[in-house]
Amino acid sequence: MTEPSHLTAIRESYDTVAAAYVRLVPEPAGLDPVSRAILAAFAELAAPLGPVADLGCGPGKVTAHLAALGVPVFGVDVSPRMVELARAAYPELRFTVGSMTALEIDSGELGGILAYYSTHHTPPQWLPSVFAEFHRTLAPGGRLMLAGHVGDGEHLHPTRAYGDHPVSYESHLLPPDHIAELLERAGLVITTRVVQEPEGGSKRPAGTFLAYKPR
Repeated sequence: MTEPSHLTAIRESYDTVAAAYVRLVPEPAGLDPVSRAILAAFAELAAPLGPVADLGCGPGKVTAHLAALGVPVFGVDVSPRMVELARAAYPELRFTVGSMTALEIDSGELGGILAYYSTHHTPPQWLPSVFAEFHRTLAPGGRLMLAGHVGDGEHLHPTRAYGDHPVSYESHLLPPDHIAELLERAGLVITTRVVQEPEGGSKRPAGTFLAYKPR
């Protein structure tokens, strides 16, 4: 099967920027208090339920943060270079190359899924498939945390990023209500929704959703 073009663009772009990404993106301990608190809440909810997949884990910084909070977590990323850096930095954790559109994870295997700033490169027409994979792989009662940039439907085409490296991915900044609707259509129940307006060095609002798969 031919790989969707957006996955190729994401993989090639993040392979290119991986080393710069590690240098430029802050550690989770440096996040704002609200973001840290929601991550901690997700960790408390998901840790007792079984393995947690950090989907779009990048170099593994947030994966390791969850592990330090007692979560049985592993990372998945479409970029082989990101996975390579994650394995080198955190050899005690498991990282694999994979795509959110077709996870090599059994149905009902996961106690939790974290998608942390990892779905905004996905074209909106592909999100139902991604969220269906979230639902399929979560166990009944399993928890989801999805966080990322939101907007009014902007479609961005950056050509340089992370220290002026060339990139070919696109970003889709969807309204929070639309993301919530897609999650609910996928069969997930939203318990918490937080929208943080830009402040400090942030340029765009961020939306965070906590949800679960009904028993």
